[in-house]
Amino acid sequence: MSSPLGRRALLASAALLSAAPVAGARAQSRRRLRFTAVFSDQDIRADAMRGFQRDLAADFDVELHLNATLFRQGTELVAIQRGNVEMANLSPQDLSRQIPAWSVMASAYLFRDADHMRKVFAGPIGAEFNRMAREQLNVHILGPLYFGTRHVNLRPRTRISTPADMRGLKLRMPPGETWQFLGEALGANPTPVAFAELYTALQSGTVDGQDNPLPTSRTMRFHEVTTQFVLTSHLVAYDLLSVSSRVWDALTPAQRQAVQAAADKAIEESTRRHLAQEEEMMAFFRSQGLEVYAPNQDAFRAEAQRRYLASAQSQSWPAGILDRVAAVR
Repeated sequence: MSSPLGRRALLASAALLSAAPVAGARAQSRRRLRFTAVFSDQDIRADAMRGFQRDLAADFDVELHLNATLFRQGTELVAIQRGNVEMANLSPQDLSRQIPAWSVMASAYLFRDADHMRKVFAGPIGAEFNRMAREQLNVHILGPLYFGTRHVNLRPRTRISTPADMRGLKLRMPPGETWQFLGEALGANPTPVAFAELYTALQSGTVDGQDNPLPTSRTMRFHEVTTQFVLTSHLVAYDLLSVSSRVWDALTPAQRQAVQAAADKAIEESTRRHLAQEEEMMAFFRSQGLEVYAPNQDAFRAEAQRRYLASAQSQSWPAGILDRVAAVR
């Protein structure tokens, strides 16, 4: 006859053995989501994505690969399409390389502000463009991740009032036709430079300036190698928090709901903090001895829209899209 101690040991062993398959099944049911982005780990968006990671920790292994450590700028979309990564922070400019109609969503002076952009994406226009991305690119868009309004930031002290004052200035723009055209629409000489190389390019004089939201310029310390910020407000800046449609379709309805809820929360947090920080940044840059002023924005807007409508880009845009976007309130 076995002792009470022996019986307890046998019962404990049996319990462990019976629990092992359950634990194994739970581990196997966890989904791995690798996320790639070029923004810094000090960026507000990085904090928002760490919140996304925490919110999904019970059921997903979310890996954050920031600072372009996994894929360099402009290659993230192809990485998703090839199945090399599950999630990415995609620029609308990158989508426009494969879907020309998407270039309107990256055009200058399209959105009035962050709230207008959010409402456009939450409505029929957003659904139309998101459907294009899904059907043609195999990308499921979770939402637009706002990171500020883009302004021109220059090394030379040349006073800028209209696009004519930008003539001859080498303005760094990200690689890609849509980005380069944006630089031209501002009156500058656009020069492609990778984001990770931009500080050195400004420092050495390879380029005369760059355009980014004020919080991004602070995070990347561009103010250390420039003299002025020209508040052109030419682009409400956002990227698209995206997941491979194949990965999305493989999730259960409950998992999709959880991922979307976490994405919505991250997007809201990023927007709130960026809006607050934009106001603070103007005071900070002035305290560092930089000029911060607004040019004739009406002149910049009129010139940019004239160039876009006269270009081949606008021929691919859905009919009446500018009026439809402007009508969203």
